[in-house]
Amino acid sequence: MAATVEVLSELERKVDLSVSIASVDVATESRLKGWAKTMKVPGFRPGKVPMRMVMQQYGAQARTEVIREALDKAFFDAVSGSDLRVAGQPQVEAKAGSDDVAAYEFSAKFEIYPKVVLADISALAVERPVASVTDADVENTIETLRKQRVQYKSVDRAADKGDRVMLDFVGTIDGVAFEGGSAKNFALVVGEGRMLPEFEAAMPGLAKGGSKSFEVNFPADYPGAEVAGKAAKFVVSASDVAEPQFPAVDGEFAKAFGVASGDVMALHAEVRQNLELELKRRTYAATRDQVLKALRDATPIAVPTALVANEATRMAKDAQQDLLSRGVAKENAQVSPSTFEPPARERVALGLIVSEAVRSNNLQAKPEQVLKFIEEAASSYENPAQVVSWYQSEPQRMAEFEALALEANVVDWVLAKAKVTDKPSSFSEIVGPRPA
Repeated sequence: MAATVEVLSELERKVDLSVSIASVDVATESRLKGWAKTMKVPGFRPGKVPMRMVMQQYGAQARTEVIREALDKAFFDAVSGSDLRVAGQPQVEAKAGSDDVAAYEFSAKFEIYPKVVLADISALAVERPVASVTDADVENTIETLRKQRVQYKSVDRAADKGDRVMLDFVGTIDGVAFEGGSAKNFALVVGEGRMLPEFEAAMPGLAKGGSKSFEVNFPADYPGAEVAGKAAKFVVSASDVAEPQFPAVDGEFAKAFGVASGDVMALHAEVRQNLELELKRRTYAATRDQVLKALRDATPIAVPTALVANEATRMAKDAQQDLLSRGVAKENAQVSPSTFEPPARERVALGLIVSEAVRSNNLQAKPEQVLKFIEEAASSYENPAQVVSWYQSEPQRMAEFEALALEANVVDWVLAKAKVTDKPSSFSEIVGPRPA
């Protein structure tokens, strides 16, 4: 006879469980006899420990294990006959005041996976950015590469925008120096915006051996609470002023960026190829994010709290590992899973929706799709084939790319059915401005 499952809420259920005391007694005795055969106790040969002693030392442990295993089986039997998919672990509690002297009685509360009803995909609207890499994008990137290899030459003149000034400075508030307000041999490139605007504005006109004093007003929202909203006086002196020297785009420059032949046109071609790959990735990411957001917004779904808790815990562990890898002390890298509950809820919801889309529309990832994602990830390395083999050697690494392939299949499925509008855009709008 199937157990009666009580509905507590949309996703929460309860079922009563019963475990025969006699069967627990038999199983406990059998388990203790098995343990006794190999048990080592001072004063007794192996296998000759009296059962009374075995029972006294390990009886409670054996009985607990037997009851736990019996409950697991009873719970499985109770829900296996139903059409329920259990989410997370059940919360099992002994029933108080039971009159049954032949059985232990428990109740188990558990959550189930929600039924996902996918939205009408044809009603979804997606705006897909479309752009191409232009000659100007390539030239801008080459210029950025030039700036990354800048060298400075000392000059006998006042500093101007773009010049590097070597500074000694002391900052005071009400005549008292404050922490972080002083430095020696501090390199400042005028106009880069590394310092507050008032500090930067005082640099032009400062020559080697010259000095200046000026005031700087710290914003009220300045990160340093001890100086936020206060006015400071700075006295600066320059030990050197140097102007930037940018390399010519020639054969040596091309070789410095991996073009062995020194062919400048080959450098341009390689830069274009890299930009096109980056544009492809960013365009796909922008489109994917729109698709998944539209799919999520159009698909109401209740989310099991157990799955949210698990995901929040995983996210908190990842965040803690990131902090530790950045050198943060362990005691300062404690992250509460509760911080991640809102994004964890959205991740779980979207994961359930994507899973249903895959299941109901036969969108499973094919091996060749997974391999394509791996090869693309490995393409930027010196030995792509070796990197591909490394990814393929571990199921956990492969699982990441299988998830990407599944997600891509769902995105393509939505794009084939939804109302898609191509929006003309530019490289910088999609990828962002290249760093100077």
